[in-house]
Amino acid sequence: MASEEASLRALESLMTEFFHNCTTNERKREIEELLNNFAQQIGAWRFCLYFLSSTRNDYVMMYSLTVFENLINKMWLGVPSQDKMEIRSCLPKLLLAHHKTLPYFIRNKLCKVIVDIGRQDWPMFYHDFFTNILQLIQSPVTTPLGLIMLKTTSEELACPREDLSVARKEELRKLLLEQVQTVLGLLTGILESIWDKHSATAATPPPSPTSGESGDLLSSLLQSPSAAKLLNQPIPILDTDSEYICSLALECLAHLFSWIPLSTSITPSLLTTIFHFARFGCDTRARKMSSVNGSSHNALLGQERGRLGVLAMACINELMSKNCVPMEFEEYLLRMFQQTFYLLQKITKENNAHTVKSRLEELDESYIEKFTDFLRLFVSVHLRRIESYSQFPVVEFLALLFKYTFHQPTHEGYFSCLDIWTLFLDYLTSKIKSRLADKEAVLNRYEDALVLLLTEVLNRIQFRYNQAQLEELDDETLDDDQQTEWQRYLRQSLEVVAKVMELLPTHAFSTLFPVLQDNLEVYLGLQQFVVTSGTGHRLNITAENDCRRLHCSLRDLSSLLQAVGRLAEYFTGDVFAARFNDALTVVERLVKVTLYGSQIKLYNIETAVPSVLKPDLIDVHAQSLAALQAYSHWLSQFYSEVHRQNPEQFISLVSTALEAITPLISCKEKLLLSACHLLVSLATTVRPVFLISIPAVQKVFNSITDTSAQRLPDKAQVLVCRALSNVLLLPWPNLPESEQQWAVRSTNHASLVSALTRDYRQLKATASLPQRKVQLEDTKVIIHQTLSVLEDIVESVSGESTKSRQICYQSLQESVQVSLALFPAFIHQSDVTDEMLSFFLTLFQGLRVQMGVPFTEQIIQTFLNMFTREQLAESILHEGSTGCRVVEKFLKILQVVVQEPGQV
Repeated sequence: MASEEASLRALESLMTEFFHNCTTNERKREIEELLNNFAQQIGAWRFCLYFLSSTRNDYVMMYSLTVFENLINKMWLGVPSQDKMEIRSCLPKLLLAHHKTLPYFIRNKLCKVIVDIGRQDWPMFYHDFFTNILQLIQSPVTTPLGLIMLKTTSEELACPREDLSVARKEELRKLLLEQVQTVLGLLTGILESIWDKHSATAATPPPSPTSGESGDLLSSLLQSPSAAKLLNQPIPILDTDSEYICSLALECLAHLFSWIPLSTSITPSLLTTIFHFARFGCDTRARKMSSVNGSSHNALLGQERGRLGVLAMACINELMSKNCVPMEFEEYLLRMFQQTFYLLQKITKENNAHTVKSRLEELDESYIEKFTDFLRLFVSVHLRRIESYSQFPVVEFLALLFKYTFHQPTHEGYFSCLDIWTLFLDYLTSKIKSRLADKEAVLNRYEDALVLLLTEVLNRIQFRYNQAQLEELDDETLDDDQQTEWQRYLRQSLEVVAKVMELLPTHAFSTLFPVLQDNLEVYLGLQQFVVTSGTGHRLNITAENDCRRLHCSLRDLSSLLQAVGRLAEYFTGDVFAARFNDALTVVERLVKVTLYGSQIKLYNIETAVPSVLKPDLIDVHAQSLAALQAYSHWLSQFYSEVHRQNPEQFISLVSTALEAITPLISCKEKLLLSACHLLVSLATTVRPVFLISIPAVQKVFNSITDTSAQRLPDKAQVLVCRALSNVLLLPWPNLPESEQQWAVRSTNHASLVSALTRDYRQLKATASLPQRKVQLEDTKVIIHQTLSVLEDIVESVSGESTKSRQICYQSLQESVQVSLALFPAFIHQSDVTDEMLSFFLTLFQGLRVQMGVPFTEQIIQTFLNMFTREQLAESILHEGSTGCRVVEKFLKILQVVVQEPGQV
């Protein structure tokens, strides 16, 4: 005995020393070694049993339990059966004797150690393991302890770690499933008895003057007045112990529901009881009482009651997430939905004292999250099953979801609800596609709800209706998807608008276009306020209120232009003719707006609030160009319909768009890139035969090939060169081969490439001479600028006809030869080698056939000669990530060449 006590004192002192902040790491390692050695000794558990019953030191208790855990999980097979019996007997007794005084984390650890024994020995050697747990739950004094043991058992035995054999895992699950009915009965009994006991003492409030308003919907949801009456009972006020027991019981249920199959063991009375507790989450009275009474105890009580609601919703969501529903359980599921929608109606009910939003703001944030999860699961997993029940009012449900969505107190909550609507719209779209005969009936049923949704989502993205909320959104910080909070908000909203457009194109268009038109009138009317000042043009709007209104209108116009662009795909394909007039109206407006912006140069104008209005004006202009670009597929289809007869309207649209583009190819970054992208789309997607003869395009051609003109920024230069190259290389649609004018186009393309590569081709003569640092940097710039343009030109024709690729290679041939000659001179400059290999890789992928076998061999031989073992080692070891990229690209080139028959 004395030695045990001495060991305990020594262990306590070691533990205190180990966790003392003055102890060095070296000393900690020594102590750790001592403790590990002790734990490995046979019979160490006897000392640990003594330590556990005799110490109050948390560190010592935790260490002792870790020794037991290690023994049971790693060495149990070798422990003598007599010792095992003793451990199985002593640890539960210890738990029973001290569970009320032990710190909760020690108690939970001790429970886990006992469950670990059950995991190994139940039922063969530890036959009363589960019976003991049931007895603990049934005895009022030890109910909480029994529930903790039950939850730990569910966690450790139903979903065990990988260290058990498959057979043992299956055996444990089977054993637990045999106990499920008993366990669920016990848990139902606990929750019901606590509810009933406290309901009897809860004072019934007088009937509310507004209580009649929900009668109709409620009875249609619940299908029985008695169920509605049951859920309208006042919520009881629980004492702390009862609340604790209920929270443990609900946690057990949530975990059990995560793995047990849906079956009739989950009885209607259990479901009803869970819903009673889910009502705690939407009871704002408790939170009010706690804030009025002010004491921290009351505040805590309010929080705990809210937590019961969260835990009950977690149970419901576990059941909801199961896709496989047996026939006999479907009726229970319907009852669950009815009861949850009663709760949804309760938290979205307006009365004199509350708006819906203020009611939602008062609820626990976690409860709202769980409730939103429930709605998402309902729509994504169960809607198709439930919609066929005549007694389930889907349209009324959508009305509640609508109120819930548009009164969310946080942006994240609103985003989550938009996701639910997206799921619903996807469901509706696929349902209509699979049942085209019923299309009209289905759409008529939901039409009002969808139009309402569309209108409200459009209102939510406009400052005119929602300024306070929109100004809270961050438009600067980028998230993981490289978008700001504002961009995410707008994108998610526009996805909903687009999905409604797919279902109800006429309604959606007639809702959106007038709103766009209103904001366009403001923008187009700005011309009358432009006055000439000493330094240029000025916008003569100076009153603070007018500037603010203009700012809001411009922001809205920018968003609505994005919306119109997002809808472009719904005017093409089979519906082109049916929706032609609407699309033509949109494109004409967009062309007019882009030309107006470029002609009066609103992007260069002086304003009263330059930091706000100037970015707004630039953004509107950029968005009008982007929206017009979105209609390039529609323009392409328009072209193929009218190219033989009456193409005047089409020619006018394209020519005007190009007039809007050309002035922008010398302005600031954002507009410049928007203009370049539109030019590329016209050249690549629409490809009208007359493009090259339009003066605006010729002007761009001349400025790009003029060596004295200032070069555009890299990205813009690449885009403009791609557009001009595509104008000359890509086959014209709707024309036979004989009318493609390849000879003229080939000559023009050769002169375009010749002008673009003039400086680059001159490098060949000086490549082998030593260069000074400044000279080297200039050379690198020329190489980078030229190869980025050439690589892009090759990439854009790689999937095109043989003729296009032939002409492309003819034009590039000299530059390719120059690149090969320059390669050895820059083998030690990994950044240049990287770009050159990138160019050659693109050539092999796009123009391999045109290059021919002999030249391919010459290139590969040059590379193999240069990439000696030493050079590869230098690239990998000394050049960092660029060097590794060089080697990767070299290997990729070899791979591409080897895959091509006849090239090796």
